[in-house]
Amino acid sequence: MTSQAFFASCPRGLEALLAEELGALGARKTGPVPGGVAFEGDLGACYRANLESRLATRVLERVGRFPYRGERDVYEAALGVKWPEWFSDKQSIRVDVKAIRSPLKSLDFATLTIKDAVCDRFRADRGQRPDVDTRSPDIRIQAFLDRDTVSLYLDTSGEALNRRGYRRDAGEAPLKENLAAGIVRLSGWRPGETLLDPMCGSGTVAIEAAMMALAIPPGHARSFGFERLAGFDRRRWNEVREAALARREPVARLPIFARDRYGDELKKARANLEAAGLADCVELKQADILDTGAPAAAGVMIANPPYGERLGEDAALAEFYPKLGDTLKKYYAGWRCYIFSGDTRLPKLIRLSASRRTPLYNGPLECRLYEYRIVAGSNRPTAAAKT
Repeated sequence: MTSQAFFASCPRGLEALLAEELGALGARKTGPVPGGVAFEGDLGACYRANLESRLATRVLERVGRFPYRGERDVYEAALGVKWPEWFSDKQSIRVDVKAIRSPLKSLDFATLTIKDAVCDRFRADRGQRPDVDTRSPDIRIQAFLDRDTVSLYLDTSGEALNRRGYRRDAGEAPLKENLAAGIVRLSGWRPGETLLDPMCGSGTVAIEAAMMALAIPPGHARSFGFERLAGFDRRRWNEVREAALARREPVARLPIFARDRYGDELKKARANLEAAGLADCVELKQADILDTGAPAAAGVMIANPPYGERLGEDAALAEFYPKLGDTLKKYYAGWRCYIFSGDTRLPKLIRLSASRRTPLYNGPLECRLYEYRIVAGSNRPTAAAKT
């Protein structure tokens, strides 16, 4: 089968996990770089990566790679790609450009240059050009510029892959689904083990864990950009999709618990769970983590407490973190607890020693995933914890 070059982007910090995941999906020659993984594969690998990757943001197929020194070289590089062989002039396009250490002064101008080259190629080959639609394009073209090379890609994903299709209500500042899935993977949690999200918000962590436990392909409820490309092989796609869906487990109650102090947040989580078909899998409960005990003798807790000046709660958070540390020591001996935060004060204020700190990015914001392995201490009560 013909092998092609691809690049799968992901939240920074998840590159090694994504390379491992893509390898299991049939990708070859995986090479993690900051922000994603380069790989090779056939159409089946591309289809599986889009359908089954829990960590990727987009899967891009490389259609050209050229040296350049200035804008004219970029134009000639884009003009040299046989775009009409990939899509038609009746389909709308969008061009995005990213760069690291590029000598070009304006990425906006580079974007316009590539768009003009694509349209000029269509005029030369077909006599008319595609329209541009920056909001809902049929075809997404992406360019990446480094110091001396321009790489041109077609986006095989369409909408970002973290958009699984189940989210009905996001709530304030939600975790993106693929970042939540990555945090679950980094925790070492395995299906069958108790998982608790005590500040669940819209329920993303619990939903992603439930989908893992039931082997539900994360992209099963959505469409993809590759379905609009000229080389789309519907028979191969149906084979890939049916094989993935055949591995699903029946919906059943799982040892996954989602709690939140606020009833409005639980309503959002419930709506999202219902949309995902997982309402019967996860136990939802309104509870404040500071005065509620663990749902089991041991397990994995994943918490994403509020952080950042945008929330305007600096004083409240400075008071909350020490109480959270006390709660973990009091109720969660025997648990592995993971706290995802962009607040650099957390390690000092929570007054616990982190056994691991993993750098992750929530969009442009640098964060850490702190691991705390809680052991019984002198301040742990002898009476049973409240539930």
